Amino acid sequence: MAHDFRYQRRVEFSETDLAGIVHFSNFFRYMETTEHAFLRSLGLCVHGRVGGRLVSWPRVHAECKYESPLMFEEEFEIHLLVRHKKRTTLTYDFRFTKLGAEKPLARGSVTVVCATIDEVTGKISAIAIPEEIDRRIEVAPAELLHGTN
Repeated sequence: MAHDFRYQRRVEFSETDLAGIVHFSNFFRYMETTEHAFLRSLGLCVHGRVGGRLVSWPRVHAECKYESPLMFEEEFEIHLLVRHKKRTTLTYDFRFTKLGAEKPLARGSVTVVCATIDEVTGKISAIAIPEEIDRRIEVAPAELLHGTN
């Protein structure tokens, strides 16, 4: 079972503003990209078939606190930790740091709900996390969740 995942990347020019600083909205894209990579690492998908049903993970909450600027060409890491796992939801914490640094750039969180999508009507309904997904994901230990990195 997995409870954390690390993803590294470099800031692209298109992600920055006129001052060369990453635009705040990109941190939400980085969190989503990291979540997708985490699920893929477990053989799962953010939008796919599970037990004959189309299952997806709509967001019900997202936030990010910025602590230091991230600039064009800088390399950084996003550390995903599973903070909560309930019957129908997962909450991920994200910690952003420059490679080789300890001071955080930003901290964020995203809560997703497991849902099925009716392919005829398009209706989205919350469901319990399917067992084949549930058994692969666990909540991170408290010392990781409350640690600095």
